[in-house]
Amino acid sequence: MVRRQRLWIGIDVGKANHHVCVVDENAKVCWSGKLANDQRAIEAVIDRARNTGIELRWAIDLTSPFAALLITVLLSAGESVVYVPGRMVATMTGVFRGEGKTDAKDARVIADTARMRNDLTPVTAPDELIAELTQLASYRADLMADWVRGVNQLRAKLASIFPALEAAFDYSARSPLILVAGLCTPAEIRDAGISGVATYLTENDAWRKGIATMATAGVAAAETQDIAVPGEATTATLIKRLAAKLLDLDREIKDLDKHIATRFRTHPQAAIIESLPGMGPHLGTDFLVSTGGDALAEFTTPGRLASYAGLVPVPRDSGRISGNLHRPERYNRRLRRVFFMAALSSIRNEGPSRTFYQRKRTERLIHTQALLALARRLVDVLWALLRDNRAFDTKPPSVTGVPAAA
Repeated sequence: MVRRQRLWIGIDVGKANHHVCVVDENAKVCWSGKLANDQRAIEAVIDRARNTGIELRWAIDLTSPFAALLITVLLSAGESVVYVPGRMVATMTGVFRGEGKTDAKDARVIADTARMRNDLTPVTAPDELIAELTQLASYRADLMADWVRGVNQLRAKLASIFPALEAAFDYSARSPLILVAGLCTPAEIRDAGISGVATYLTENDAWRKGIATMATAGVAAAETQDIAVPGEATTATLIKRLAAKLLDLDREIKDLDKHIATRFRTHPQAAIIESLPGMGPHLGTDFLVSTGGDALAEFTTPGRLASYAGLVPVPRDSGRISGNLHRPERYNRRLRRVFFMAALSSIRNEGPSRTFYQRKRTERLIHTQALLALARRLVDVLWALLRDNRAFDTKPPSVTGVPAAA
């Protein structure tokens, strides 16, 4: 009779297929193979593992959308799942024999890492709202990448045929895009004249207060160039197409922003998060997504949250050298950006954040260092607000023994 034993199951996550490797207490591989990213296939692997092991511990190297079904099935089955970061897998690979890299080897490294370490982060299923915000924020990031790329393409093409017009306006705004979607060559703008350009902008819902200035600037730019460069007609057609696409994309982004803000504000802590200076619905969404929706339960202390955001320096001491602090290499860059951007936004107006920033500047910190110090302070402030379940206020709380938020 085969003795049932403790098993560690490492899964190298893929898009269509995963690779699973099972090791026992002696680091011996019990079995290894491909696993389809399919509910029935995952359930079959769970059953097989349960038939050979008395205690199972599952480990995965990704928590991305590719692993969503895998995680959901494992957690629904009541299994214990931990996360082994990809950087850790790459480091541990060197312990094993051979230089080759395969999915099977990665799965074994994941399983053995889970067997040897008991400090790995457990994987939990996000609630419905956090899962929805994650998808919305990811889609918005893709749209913004398309927007930046499209604006750069438009500026490059416009500069190739009409440099003066390219330099005249900011094409991340709607009104200049409306202009070049219909008029983008010197001849077109000269023929239309100031009144014609103004009429076109008015009919296409450009910003009314800026129409007169834009029409005058456009015609002035056209007067500086009365020669057509080679390929102007074709390039102008492409510019107009790009501008039209960017206008549609701008509308989609704005509609999505409204939807994200509406969904974010249904979270029970949304009002508290948004009350923090510099924190709006989009940064608040990124905060919820990065922390799983409940920072207090996930991190237990503000120091751990700040460390996860890369706002706590790590020592690099050796021998007689001590106090040598550096920025950590492993941290959540999205969460770091949340607090950095909140700090940057909060110093624009007078208030506790600006006062703190100016004090750090007087301590001979450069701009970026002072902002990072403020970002670290905002972590503590937000933690206190969430802990006490209250919104930010410049006045100290009336409850005795509770520290002020600012």
